[in-house]
Amino acid sequence: MFIPNLLSTESGSESIVRARIVIVEDEPDLRDAVAEYLGAAGYDVATAETAAAARSLIETQAFHLAILDIAMPGEDGLSLGRWLRSRMPIGIIYATAAGTALDRIVGLELGADDYIVKPYELREVLARVRSVLRRVPQPTELLDRKIRTDRRSVAFGPFQADLDGRLVTGANGTVIDMAKSEFDVLEVFLTRANRLLTRAAISEAIGFTEDPESSRAVDIRIMRLRKKIEADPANPKFLRTVRGEGYIFSLPTGDSN
Repeated sequence: MFIPNLLSTESGSESIVRARIVIVEDEPDLRDAVAEYLGAAGYDVATAETAAAARSLIETQAFHLAILDIAMPGEDGLSLGRWLRSRMPIGIIYATAAGTALDRIVGLELGADDYIVKPYELREVLARVRSVLRRVPQPTELLDRKIRTDRRSVAFGPFQADLDGRLVTGANGTVIDMAKSEFDVLEVFLTRANRLLTRAAISEAIGFTEDPESSRAVDIRIMRLRKKIEADPANPKFLRTVRGEGYIFSLPTGDSN
């Protein structure tokens, strides 16, 4: 669904460029109400009912702001937000159900600009949209940019790690749910592949102090990471233990981009 901005005008060779907003929400009545309200306020608004539909839309269009429902069937709003940030400079507002404080905290840690709690007033949405748009690139600046394609990425087995977007996908583009701390460790290994890394070196790379507690924290993160990227975590193919010395991430030469 796309609602054209009726307040945009063109006079001669000059045109007024309005901010473009994408709303990703699986509740159709709410989605349409927010889109209509923001459209009437002077914004160009596009909508999507799922993260998959939003990805298809964003492959061909640039936006200044996204309003993302966190709890959607399939891929959730937090994962979609990470992917969006890897594609373009964009403001993000997460919508979360009342009482789910954890979602709000996680969203802000992942770089959200703001959040709104359902059920919400349309006037509140507009106020937050205006506030976020004051902090993102201006419409003319953003629409002149190309979607970034020169990102650092590393392929290993069926996985593709976007190091700049901090996103890991598996077979068929499935997003691998990964905590920030887990991705931090993975990035250390992928940027130092085929090298023996001690626990102390890993701790230093991710900003830990060198002490027994840090070593245990590294081991826990590696254990969790193996469960997500290894077919058999007990007999890892990629992230191997070198007994008494540390870890090594086996990556065939030429897999990095």
